[in-house]
Amino acid sequence: MHLNLKIKYLILKYLSVNLRCTFTNGFAFVKCYLNTDFMKIKFLIVLFLVSSLSFSQERSFTAQDIAINKLIDGTLLTPESSKKQNLIIIIAGSGPTDRDGNQNFLKGNSLKKLAEGLASHNIATFRYDKRIVKQIKKGNVDKNIMFDDFVLDAKAVLSYFKATQNYNKIYIAGHSQGSLVGMLAAQDNADGFISLAGAGQSIDKVIIEQVEKTAPMFLEDTKRVFKVLEEGKTTTDFPPALISIFNLEVQPFISNWMSYNPVNEIKKLDMPILLINGTKDLQVTEAEAKLLKEASPKAELLIIEKMNHILVPIEGDNLENSKSYNEPGRKLSMELIEAIVEFVK
Repeated sequence: MHLNLKIKYLILKYLSVNLRCTFTNGFAFVKCYLNTDFMKIKFLIVLFLVSSLSFSQERSFTAQDIAINKLIDGTLLTPESSKKQNLIIIIAGSGPTDRDGNQNFLKGNSLKKLAEGLASHNIATFRYDKRIVKQIKKGNVDKNIMFDDFVLDAKAVLSYFKATQNYNKIYIAGHSQGSLVGMLAAQDNADGFISLAGAGQSIDKVIIEQVEKTAPMFLEDTKRVFKVLEEGKTTTDFPPALISIFNLEVQPFISNWMSYNPVNEIKKLDMPILLINGTKDLQVTEAEAKLLKEASPKAELLIIEKMNHILVPIEGDNLENSKSYNEPGRKLSMELIEAIVEFVK
């Protein structure tokens, strides 16, 4: 580790100073040995916030930004090894999620940490921005975007890297919504599939369950609207309270999305499969992973205690859980990294 440490307002004159520093959970522990002509002083300074701190750690991988096509940009992490490596393509979840797993004002860097964790174990990774991210940046959002477009993007990424013939095996790892996208993209083309916090039910069933738990007074309206969407139609006949779910502009997207049932799609995969969910996931319960396991008995199932939806351990309550979505300093579950490394190798 190369360390450059600057402490403002601390002026030590006529002293010979040796610094030895270690870092634990954001704290900087600085042990200083001060030698003068008159005395030798040994003391410990603990800095919670260092005003200016930069450090660089020699990495065991290199990073390269790659444009797959005009819609898809991403980052390839390549371990420094002479051996032909395996590659994991990481697919983000719902919403305008970028390659690092972030969106809008939520910055947890979950997918970036996942990619770097795997790359440090000699597994190449590629993660990419969803096409909607690039469209938002350019101020040119396609209002007719469909769920199938995300599948086409994932297939394009997979085809791009297969054409290079640089990798031993190529796996797809899909997080949340990306799990279903990955299932569809992997069929007959990938060497393995990993579901991270992926649903086992179609999206309409998932939403109906959520409404039943949180706002049961709107349950029947929700079921009725989904019936309309199932027929490929749209409607404005729903309570205003459901506008966040059934905005008219997104109804065609939802209709397309709900046409795929994960338990049916996973049966089509003739490849090694790893299913991972956490017991602290507020969005996708471990029961969803168990549904996928029932549909694909040969798949490996891992339920990680205390891991939440963005793949970090949570020791406390739901408030801590929710706050973690915007706390990039949190470390990912080590059990998660270890399980994927073991599965791929």
